[in-house]
Formats: sequence, C-alpha cells, structure tokens
Amino acid sequence: MSTAPRPYTLVAELTYACPLHCVYCSNPVDFARRHDGLDTGDWRRVLREAEELGVVQVNFTGGEPLLRADLEALVEEARRLELYSNLITSGIPLERGRLERLRRLGLDNVQVSIQDSRPVESDRIAGREAFGQKLRAARWVKELGFPLTMNTVLHRENLARIGEVIALAEELRADRLELANAQYLGWALVNRGALLPRGEELERARSIAAAARQRLQGRMEVVFVVPDYHVEFPPACMDGWGRRFMIVSPEGLLLPCLLAHTLPGLSFGNVREQSVADLWTSSPGLAAFRGEGWMPEPCRSCERRTVDFGGCRCQAFHLTGDAAATDPACSLSRDHAKIEAARAQAAQPLVEFRYRTARADGAPAR
Repeated sequence: MSTAPRPYTLVAELTYACPLHCVYCSNPVDFARRHDGLDTGDWRRVLREAEELGVVQVNFTGGEPLLRADLEALVEEARRLELYSNLITSGIPLERGRLERLRRLGLDNVQVSIQDSRPVESDRIAGREAFGQKLRAARWVKELGFPLTMNTVLHRENLARIGEVIALAEELRADRLELANAQYLGWALVNRGALLPRGEELERARSIAAAARQRLQGRMEVVFVVPDYHVEFPPACMDGWGRRFMIVSPEGLLLPCLLAHTLPGLSFGNVREQSVADLWTSSPGLAAFRGEGWMPEPCRSCERRTVDFGGCRCQAFHLTGDAAATDPACSLSRDHAKIEAARAQAAQPLVEFRYRTARADGAPAR
C-alpha cells in the first residue's frame, strides 16, 4: 500500500508564455527551449484525477494563464468538480468581459501581481508598461464580486516603499495582501545581486507590515514572507516535498515544486503517459525527498526535521550542487557561508537587471 500523503492543492501551470519580463520570474532560465505540451482534454483529466486523489483547490497559473484560450473550459471543469479555483495573473491581457465570463463559470478568487506602488518603478521590474492595466484589472475583480489577492514580490528595489504598497492595496480594497520577499531561484537567482536586500532594510519593512497587519485586522489579511537568506532556519518549502502540493508543469510533468525539474538525476513522469494517482504515489522523483530517510546530518538528528523538512531542495542544489544537502539557508548547514557571502554582497552598489526574454505568443488551446 502506498504511503504517499494526501495532496491538498493542485498548481496548474497552464503555460510558460507571459507578456511580462519580470526579473524574479520562477520560469526556468532555459524556458525559451521549453514548450507547452498539454491540451484541453489533458488538463480536464488532470483536474478530475487530482480531485479523486483528494485535492480540494486548484491554482491556475503560468506564465500567464490568460493566454490560454481554454481557461474558461478549465474553470468550468473545476466548478463541476467542486474544486476551489484561484486565478493567479498579471492582469495582462485581461478584458472585463472575459473576467465576467470566468465569474459566471465558477472562478472563486483572483490574485493580481503588482510589482511596485509607482508606475515607473513597477514597469521597470515587469520589463514593460503594465501598471495602469494591472490597476484596472484589480478594480474589475472587486467590481465583479471576487475576493482580491494583491501580490507584490519584495526586494531591494521596492522595500523602501512597502508603506505605499500597503496603501495601494487598501485603495484597491484587496482582501489579502501578499508581501512575499523574492526567493532566490530561477531568474531571481540570476538577479540576486540586484534584488537581495540588506538586513536593516528587511527589518524596517517587516515592522511596517506587522503594524499594518494589526491595523487592518478584519479588513485585509496582510502576509509578509521573509526571504530564506535572512532566517535562522528555512521554512518548509511547499509544506514539504511531495506532501500537500502537486504541480503540473506546462510540459505535463507532475512535480513537488515549480523548479524541481531543474534537479538532475530525478525522474518525475508525465501526466500524458501516466495517471496523476500513479505519479503521485510511485514517481521516483517525488519519492526521492519524501520523509526523513534521505536526510543528511545535521537534518537527520535535528528536532526541526518534521517542521522544515530539510528546507528547499532546489535551493540546496543551485547553491551547493547537491540536492540532498542541508539547505544552506539553515544556520546549521556546513554551506551556510554561501548565504552569508550573498548577504554581504547586498551591501554593494546595485547591479543591472538581466531580464527574462518573454514568450508572449501563448499556448494554443487545442
């Protein structure tokens, strides 16, 4: 009998394509060589099989999920299955009429990303003019009766304006504000030298967020996520490898996190070839870091091993070359000096961004 835990959330990465060029994008750095491989029928089956396995909510994301012409069909299928559905979008491209259709078809929640509180600064991070459309999209969300989550990724370039970001969320009547500091993987790792904040900048921002959380209690939920590089112990990445979250990539890989496919030597399997249940319970890649058997010291004997599960496997690999190493973000890791060196670099002058090259063509709905 399988000992795989019951999954709770399906993250449906519908496409790699996106009209933005965000400098902290979680798309793979080599994504220009990758292609969307699942058609409408494939995604419908993934939704059905995930629900049968115990999933209760689905996040439609990307890339930019609005670039899929079949998004409506997938939202309708999620509603038929009684899955709580969340659209995670840049708001570009979005028309009010399409949002109205998604509402009628059963979409439950919308999350809109806004990169900064000011147009020029926001557009610089996004790599194109987008701020005005994002505000229009967020206002449509509220006008049509959706709960609105506003997400702003924090970093060295915008931490000083966190008070303005909170004020913007209040103006937009957001129900939830996610102030998620950049996690340094994907394009954020490429741009770490320009994005990683100094400790004093982070502490000031955290204090402002804490005051806002207390002031806005009952009106808007304020969530502040500290970057792994500034903690004593790492958080549980995705609530632990292959425990509660399943990610299906645009290519069809069933993964424990967005960047797990960047780890060499792991085999995850594709939903075009096997069922979601078979992959969740028997995929070698998912089994690789479940539980505690894989853990090295100091994780193996640490009382936090069932709290943080050894930290992030992708971060461990991309910083040390070993996916089974203790996450260097942990102060007990023998590789923690790599994190300390990066923090020291944050005190140096800003460097130029390297922008992700956008594929704005979108994936054809088949």
